[in-house]
Amino acid sequence: MVITNTQSGTNVYEVAEGIYRINTPIALPGGVGGFSFNQYLIVDDESLIFHTGPRKMFPLVREAVASILPVERLRYIAFSHVEADECGSLNEWLAVAPNSSPLCGTIAAMVSVNDLADRSARSLEDGELLSLGKNSIRWFDTPHLPHGWDCGFLMEERTKTLFCGDLFTQGGVEIEPLTESDILGKSEAFRHGMDYFSHTKNTRLLLDKLAATEPATLACMHGSAWRGDGAKLLRDLADALSV
Repeated sequence: MVITNTQSGTNVYEVAEGIYRINTPIALPGGVGGFSFNQYLIVDDESLIFHTGPRKMFPLVREAVASILPVERLRYIAFSHVEADECGSLNEWLAVAPNSSPLCGTIAAMVSVNDLADRSARSLEDGELLSLGKNSIRWFDTPHLPHGWDCGFLMEERTKTLFCGDLFTQGGVEIEPLTESDILGKSEAFRHGMDYFSHTKNTRLLLDKLAATEPATLACMHGSAWRGDGAKLLRDLADALSV
């Protein structure tokens, strides 16, 4: 793990070949512990960042990206759904990477992004595949899982990395960048304290759709990334949510 900003603790770790987790820990108000924000950078011919981070965190994330590649090389600024930690600094990234475009699902592009972004989005249909060079990403619509009509996730097919956004959110700051230990228990404990799921009736169907991709790495937005049998873990999450 490389620390890119000693004051904030922002750090970078390669979770799969050519895929980097950028992590910034924060203290929560009221003495209730800590939290963390992750972005993921895919380095390729057409490099991509998934999640922008909140707008006020942009200088830290930009500094971390610049430790890996020139920020102007970014081609896609991607995110799961419209929310501050997902795309709060979208326009800042579009400004420093002049050849980049927002990348999101068709619903997000239609209802929000093509209005709020300084450039039009490259929108992806459910199941659509996009080549970045040696890596290829596939978009999956997951409306209301865990929340947001526009929600969706990306699967990088070469490394079998699922960019699963707010699924498996874990609290705390003293966490491993990549773990093979249990994260479902930690994420369920967090959810029971602050339930951020919409509990759509399609939850199991959507999680089964993601499980069918058989991910080997789960790139979580908050907490540790995870490596192992991703299909089983996603189905275990479906079981937990059905109780």
